[in-house]
Amino acid sequence: MRTLNDFNFKNKKALIRVDFNVPLDNEFKVTDATRIQAAKPTIIKILEDGGSCVLMSHLGRPKGVQDEFSLKHIVDKVEDIIGVETQFVSNCVGEEAEAAFANLEPGKILILENLRFHSEETSGDSTFAEQLSKLGDIYVNDAFGTAHRAHASTTVVADFFPENKCFGLLLEQEIKSIDKVMQTGEKPVLAVLGGAKVSSKITIIENILDKIDHLIIGGGMTFTFIKALGGHIGNSLCEDDKMALALDILKQAEAKNVKVHIPTDAIIADAFSNDANTKVCDINTIPDGWMGLDAGPESIKNFNDVVLESKTILWNGPLGVFELEKFANGTIELGNSIAASTKNGAFSLVGGGDSVAAVKQFGFENKVSYVSTGGGAMLESLEGKTLPGIAAILK
Repeated sequence: MRTLNDFNFKNKKALIRVDFNVPLDNEFKVTDATRIQAAKPTIIKILEDGGSCVLMSHLGRPKGVQDEFSLKHIVDKVEDIIGVETQFVSNCVGEEAEAAFANLEPGKILILENLRFHSEETSGDSTFAEQLSKLGDIYVNDAFGTAHRAHASTTVVADFFPENKCFGLLLEQEIKSIDKVMQTGEKPVLAVLGGAKVSSKITIIENILDKIDHLIIGGGMTFTFIKALGGHIGNSLCEDDKMALALDILKQAEAKNVKVHIPTDAIIADAFSNDANTKVCDINTIPDGWMGLDAGPESIKNFNDVVLESKTILWNGPLGVFELEKFANGTIELGNSIAASTKNGAFSLVGGGDSVAAVKQFGFENKVSYVSTGGGAMLESLEGKTLPGIAAILK
């Protein structure tokens, strides 16, 4: 696996695929700079070697050239975070880009315009990728968030750097973190899978059952399992067509000696609202007209015991509707348990949009071992798929 540390970038210009698809407000100010911060170590290493950085990224899903999706809006924020003069060029290929590249001095940064202003980016066009390849001596992929896309800048461009390509520090860390959960983690290994639907987690569950010792199931998908097992779930969320699958998952887990932990009680509500009436209820006897929206106190205690005895932990999905304050406690307490286990020496990986959002919202970012920067890419890795952006560097 070729990484940044296999190269000296002195007097070299690195063409780096970063993931600067960051949220902007109505005044085009960056509202969450996490992804820019995440790319900083790679950029700094190259600059300190005496090289320069050409950064390419997409932003949003533009239809052709649209000013609101221009990467010019983030130049100041990148300059603030990296602490280095940052130039911008209003195209990512062609004469203007090549001239800016030719004039780029060591120690400087150049940001190219949004890759997706060209449809050839998402179609994986080889000619477009070749044009991009003229803007670097060494290709560095540091964009885990797009590593599952076979786009020109994430995959095809690597073909034009047969010997001079590598993973950036962020992408290297993502690969190693997932490998720690899937391959090399100290046992017992625990996976916490939450969220609304069993259907969105089937392939993950089936792929990780061989690698884990404990599985905690939480969130809305709990109720598909409870109903399949004969429980009464009232008006709780349920995928009736996935009940047979839920039972099959439990059978597979039993055959592989994986202990499955399902909530035993729930915080139930008479409406999907912060203003709803709520009470604690046995998970198997939820009355009609009521729905389970969070894990109950007994479940939280049981889960805490499992988390504290685990040495490797994957957290993907919340335990309840944490966006509503009344139903956030289960997710917060799970975060506290994982933080405590991490402090005791466990390795904890958080991945997937909702769990990452919860970790940030409740201040657990620095209390777990690693927070993944890629939603879809993380899920596909857990499903056992080889991501095109990673395969392109390895070949």
